Amino acid sequence: MSKPYVRLDRDNAVVLLVDHQAGLLSLVRDIDPDRFKNNVLALADAAKFFKLPTILTTSFESGPNGPLMPELKEMFPDAPYIARPGQINAWDNEDFVKAIKATGKKQIIIAGVVTEVCVAFPALSAIEEGFEVFVVADASGTFNEMTRDAAWDRMSAAGAQMMTWFGVACELHRDWRNDIEGLATLCSNHIPDYRNLMTSYSTLTAKK
Repeated sequence: MSKPYVRLDRDNAVVLLVDHQAGLLSLVRDIDPDRFKNNVLALADAAKFFKLPTILTTSFESGPNGPLMPELKEMFPDAPYIARPGQINAWDNEDFVKAIKATGKKQIIIAGVVTEVCVAFPALSAIEEGFEVFVVADASGTFNEMTRDAAWDRMSAAGAQMMTWFGVACELHRDWRNDIEGLATLCSNHIPDYRNLMTSYSTLTAKK
């Protein structure tokens, strides 16, 4: 049965970046490592561009999972940073859930490593508590396509919407006229082909 179209709302969304840690990143094999890192940073840039509250969390940093990507710490120096001592499901950490609920937002944009655990578990928990969940598929990674697809199916069946960072950015922006240069710059910084498109456009319009 089809469901009504629920759009992302920049005034009602919070971004959760879950366990993008050095050790866990080494496990990602369902997407090229360089492309994956670009996608994570693109989502982070989109969160900053749209001024969305953003929450960072890690799992068992002192163990093999390792530290958070340093770029994320640098981009969000004032964001809530929840270093979970051991909980695998971030939703089992009281401080993490409190930080989310303190934003007052009901839409959750989530990405993380690995997809079937660090993303799926809190996504399913959030849905159970009445949040609208949007999973950023290309900023989440795991061991292989089989485990990724199983996670996507499980979350979709529970009501999560599967998206990409570019889809998230465009749905939040709504209309090019809101800020042509801003969105174009965001896209150009993370999509080489888009940068070529904008270079061509700029050259043509400069000649007029």
